[in-house]
This record gives sequence, structure tokens and C-alpha cells, in this order.
Amino acid sequence: MSAILSADDLNDFISPGVACIKPIETLAVQKPEETINEYEVTTEDKVAAAQPPPPAQISLTDCLACSGCVTSAEAVLVSLQSHTEVLTTLDSHTPLRAPWLAQNGKDVATKPACNGVCHCTNGNHAEGKLFVASVSPQTRASLAAVMSVSEEEAGNMITQLLSGPSGLRSGGQHGSDFTWVIDTNVLREACLVAAADEVATALSPSTAHPAAIPDADGAIDTTPKKPILTSACPGWICYAEKTHPYVLPHLSRLKSPQALTGTLIKSVLSQRFNIDPSQIWHLAIMPCFDKKLEASRSELTSEAWLPASHSTTTSSPVRDVDCVITARELLHLAAAREINFSSLPRTPLTTSHRIPFPDPKLDAFLFPRTRARNQIGPAAGSSGGYLYHILQTYQARHPGSTISVSRGRNADVVEYALTQGPETIVRMARFYGFRNIQNLVRRLKPARASKMPGARTGAVRRPNGAAGGAGGGEGVKDYAYVEVMACPGGCTNGGGQVKVTEVEEVRAMEGVQVANGEVLPSKPGPQEQKEWLARVDEAYFSGSEAEAGVDGDGDREMQDADGPSPVQQVERDDDVVGGISRSRIHDMLAHWSHITGVDQQALIYTSYRKVESDVGKKKQSDVERVAGLASTIGGGW
Repeated sequence: MSAILSADDLNDFISPGVACIKPIETLAVQKPEETINEYEVTTEDKVAAAQPPPPAQISLTDCLACSGCVTSAEAVLVSLQSHTEVLTTLDSHTPLRAPWLAQNGKDVATKPACNGVCHCTNGNHAEGKLFVASVSPQTRASLAAVMSVSEEEAGNMITQLLSGPSGLRSGGQHGSDFTWVIDTNVLREACLVAAADEVATALSPSTAHPAAIPDADGAIDTTPKKPILTSACPGWICYAEKTHPYVLPHLSRLKSPQALTGTLIKSVLSQRFNIDPSQIWHLAIMPCFDKKLEASRSELTSEAWLPASHSTTTSSPVRDVDCVITARELLHLAAAREINFSSLPRTPLTTSHRIPFPDPKLDAFLFPRTRARNQIGPAAGSSGGYLYHILQTYQARHPGSTISVSRGRNADVVEYALTQGPETIVRMARFYGFRNIQNLVRRLKPARASKMPGARTGAVRRPNGAAGGAGGGEGVKDYAYVEVMACPGGCTNGGGQVKVTEVEEVRAMEGVQVANGEVLPSKPGPQEQKEWLARVDEAYFSGSEAEAGVDGDGDREMQDADGPSPVQQVERDDDVVGGISRSRIHDMLAHWSHITGVDQQALIYTSYRKVESDVGKKKQSDVERVAGLASTIGGGW
């Protein structure tokens, strides 16, 4: 949706669409009292405004609740979450240092009596904030390709910028920086295990799927229907909610790694430090602008998990993610503070700069001794590997089974099948890019009932050849799971990543010296962008601990092919799938729920809703509204 938008690119006047859900109130011109005729009827179309209406005020939340905007109004909303907003927030609030040490030489950080606001020795007060950041692996891969460093070194440079002595803390009004920088890969592992559990539960023969209730479609406490569709891509979610609400029962209820990280940060820190969630400020660094929309969803706030007994200083719910910026905006952030990003240390922060997370078990999970790796190969895709991990989980439960992969009509449509002899255990597919997504949702559209009396339900008309699956076989409704992402090529190709047309400019600005003497064309085109994306993907997959030609769990990599390419399973412990211990993740989730007193469902799942719009619909007149009201109460004319 916002693939090419950046706050720095705005140079046009943007206004809301004519059918915006936030209409501007217009008042009738008040006639002089002596001329008012109390028997005169003034129709709505004759009412004139007393004065020019004020400018419309639109927020990201409003945009998410509207499907009628016909202008580029979303672009102006990007500026609400930008590197400028990060710097403004850092300069407007004194940092809450954790642990806020020290009364009589004793650590009181986890005692309810000390809330980080009062009774503290470092001078913090009600305006202070605890700053925490989370970074996606796709962002690290983009910067790694630009700076000609490894993905791990790029991650260290980001941490040095946000938390290191030569980073943000070296400037600004208060010397504020980020207390923790979390790799979203660790929360991605929790998402993968939870996604596999959700699919297994939904497809279990014992799971009942009652008739769909319109108001419950997409509710947090409902079980998704087959085929289950990935919910980690906010561009895809907005598209589904606004244009194809019939797919909502199919959406996975699982939060994305960004959202899950935000929930964990604010729920745990507010409970352990006894501070209001509004005093915790979470910055997420993501590959796409649509993640800004996800952060603004009303479902992803403290209202979903904060116990009713917990008093807050704010009247409105607090967002789990306060601000989202991209790789390009991160470079702007460094430049605004006159920090040369390429000159930042490429090594991790020293132990003297590290502050333990306030729960030992979660500290070991969020900051493992060995850095969290992707644990996936190219076969899993560049968007987190949801489908691949679920497929591996099924494979681990069926020893001797094989996985085959076949390419669909283009490289962004891929079909997977797990077979054991002649039996097909499960089928899944990957659909990337809106062109392919449109074909997917078209095939999921329910059949229209015939209006002819006594006729049977009619079938939906489909384009020629659309009845088949990714490879022209069975229909998409036979898939158990579909990984859906809005960006062609997946998340490494997000709109916030550094594009090939910007690489030379960024390198010149940062003084990057390319070791291999690489020279990009002066006017790169689509083919050069494709080649550049391959380099970003290479950096992304280099974060895996796997050996060349072998993916994270020891299987040989699956290669896309025009025809089926079987991959034989290797014996493994059923608990460890793709290098991820399922029992360890379940234990961590149970511990998180226990220490916060919040049910796991409220912590890791979310909900979706149909977005109503009256765009293009005939506006009901006053007479029709009155007649409808009269008929409902038994009256009439």
C-alpha cells in the first residue's frame, strides 16, 4: 500500500477523500433574529456554511477504519511515525534508567514501592520514559548490502547507534538513548511455534467449525477456517478488511513479531517496574511502511492485555508499538544527529553497557548468548518462514514423509505438498504480491445464491484457469495454509528498504568503500533492482547458522523448480523443528502469562474486523430514515 511513500518525499498538497469517514461539520448561517420564521422549513441542501471549514485532522487509526479514501492522504500520515518523531520524543523526555538503582545501595527496580517516577535517586520524574527498540532481520539485511558488511555487523551497528556511547546518547537535549535493542528474530520463533499450534488445532478433526457468525468473523476467540491465511503482513490485512471481508474467518489470529514484541515489552516492564505503560516508548525498525499502520491498530494496545485492576495515568489505551521507522529512515535518523552510520563500531556493545532485562528467564530468551539466527534457508522465503516451519512441524510428526515444491504461474506463487507414499498429508502455498493476492481472494469468494425461486446455489464465475491451485491443480480451498505477503519477493523487498536507485547516493553520503570494487549502473532499472534484491536476500539468509546447501534443521535446501522436487526428511527430535525447541517456547509463553497475570490468548492473539464504507452507495434521505424508524416500532404513515 505505501511501498513508495516516505515522509521526506512529500511535496504535494494532500487532502482527505470526498467520502472520508471524518466529515467536517458545517453549521447553518444564523439569520438575524427578527427575520427568523419558525414555520419555515430549511432543507439540508440549502444550508450554507457560516465560515470556511477548518482543515481535516486525520490519524492513522482513522485511515485504518476507512475504505473510502480516494486520494493519497495516507502519505501524510507517514510523517506521524518518522525519524523526526523519534528525535523529538528523545529530546522531550528524560530517560528512565533501568535499574533506577539505588536506595541505600540496594537494587529496588523490581519492588512495587519504586515505580521509576518517585523515590528514585536519578532525578527521573513523571515526564521520563523508558526507551526500547526492536529491529527486524530484513532491515539488517538491507543495511548490510548497502554498507558491504555482514548481516551480524549491520545489527551491531544499529545497536551502537541506538544504545552505544557514540550513538544517540552522545547528543540531544537529555542524552536519551534506548535501554534495550531487541532482535525480533527471537519473538519470530515464538510466532512460528504458535502458528504451527494454531494450524494443527484448526485442522484437527475434533475442532468444530460452526456456521459463520458475521459479527464474530475475525474475533480473537474464534478458530480460523481452512485455508488459514498468514496475518503478519499489515498491507494484506488492510486490503482484506476493506475490500474482501469474507476472508476474515480464514485469517490467522496470531500477532506479528512486531506486535508480539511490543506486547511483551510493555506488559512485562510496566508490571516489573510498576510504571504506567505510557512511560515505555517502543520503537520498531521494520522493512515496510505498512508496519506503521499495524502499530496504529486499536486492537494492538494496552486495552487488550492490561488487567482491569491496573490503574493508569492515561485515559486512552497505550499502543504496544509507539513508532515505526524503516531502514532508510534509520539512516536519516543518524544523519540528523550528525552521526556517520558507516563509521559506527561493528562489534557488539560491551558487557559494561548491557543492562539485564528485569526477568532472568525473559532476559535469557530475549538476549541469548549466541545471537538469534534466521535458522532458515531460501526455501523458507524472506518473510519469516511461517509456511516452511509449519510444514516442517508436520513433517517431523510423519517420519519418512517427503516435501515437494512446485512453482506456480510466477516466482511469487509456490505450492508445497507433504506426501508419504501415495498419500498427500497436507498442501500449502505461498502467494506474494497483490497481483497474486487478488487471484487468491477471488478463488475464496463464496458462491452467490441464485435469485431464481427453487434454484440451487450458483457458482462464482472465475477467470479462465482460475479454478486450479498454484500449479493449476486443485482449488485453493484444499490448501491447509497460505503464506500471504503484499510485497513481491517478500519482506526483504519492503517499501522502506534501500532501493538500488538510492544505493550510490547513500554510500557517497556515508563514505562507504566497497571492497570488491562494485559499481552500480548510473540509471538502474527493474532488472538491476531484481539483482539488488538478490544481494539483500543473500545477506538475510547469511544470518542462518546452517551450512551451505543445508537449512537450519539439517535438511537439504528445497529449490524452486518448474516441476515437483522431492526433499527427503532427516531424522530429528520431534520437539526441535527448524532449530527451534517447541517446549522452550511454550515454557516461555507460560512464564510470560504467569508473571503478568494475563491469559496467553490476550497476549499472543488479536482480532480483525470488517471495514464498512458507504462510498458509491446512495445516501439515505431523511424521509427514508424516518420511515424505516417508524416501521421498526410498528408505526407508519
